[in-house]
Amino acid sequence: MHQSITEVMHHMSQASTELARLLEAERHITVRLSEIVKAIPDEDPEFGGINGILDNTQSVGQSIIAYLNSLAEFQETLAGQLTFVIHELREPSEEE
Repeated sequence: MHQSITEVMHHMSQASTELARLLEAERHITVRLSEIVKAIPDEDPEFGGINGILDNTQSVGQSIIAYLNSLAEFQETLAGQLTFVIHELREPSEEE
């Protein structure tokens, strides 16, 4: 029983590592987009008028929201995995 729990924990650890890599990549994208927005001149930007500015602003906002949603999903996944592990460790195994 302990071997199977160890294997499950190992796979969950690998999945969490991959999720963290994905979030790190999304973080870099979001940071780069915010740097681009910060570089936009305060006056006379050439983005196709008000509609172009609104479209670009909406795109940046959506990227930030997607990143924050990914962080929330990552936390929920970790919490679910930790709950499973704690539950398995607390209950006495049938083999013992």
